[in-house]
Amino acid sequence: MMIAVTDLKKGMAFELDGLLYTVLDFQHIKVGRGSAQVRLRLRDVRAGHTIERTFQAGERFQRVDLDLRPAQYLYRDGDLLYFMDTVSFDQMPLGSQQLGDGLKYLKEGMTVTITLHGDVPVGVDMPITADLRVTETGPSFKGDTASSGTKPAVLETGITVHVPFFINVGDVVRVDTRDGHYVERA
Repeated sequence: MMIAVTDLKKGMAFELDGLLYTVLDFQHIKVGRGSAQVRLRLRDVRAGHTIERTFQAGERFQRVDLDLRPAQYLYRDGDLLYFMDTVSFDQMPLGSQQLGDGLKYLKEGMTVTITLHGDVPVGVDMPITADLRVTETGPSFKGDTASSGTKPAVLETGITVHVPFFINVGDVVRVDTRDGHYVERA
């Protein structure tokens, strides 16, 4: 089904130059005597990066229906990560490049959302936060509080985040998967 650029809304998916994109944001622009334009901020469904493009109001695109399925991460085998659909219990392998930065927060048993185009998995949406155990950090001292500063801590997946001084090895912390900062002790 073809859809006009003026009918696109946040969250809609469409095909452009052979790639699948979802609309993150849109802005209608009307200047002087010229025709109206639409500025879109798009996310590449497969690669995960964002772009901004401007289109004339009359342009049309092929609309694409994507299916979102909850899935549980099972294990890694080389470059492939295996997930189980929590509804049908089918296992599906995904390449590590399809997770992008989300790979830094992934641990066994975690529930994610898999984006399917037909029956083909094309992307993974991580939960907004991940609870990870601290495996290595500097010592804590009596009197350290949340407002006194931060120290680096290595988490169970191997990433390093800055945590308050009172966090110790073995503590579980909540990390924002969008930008990698410490949120709270879990």
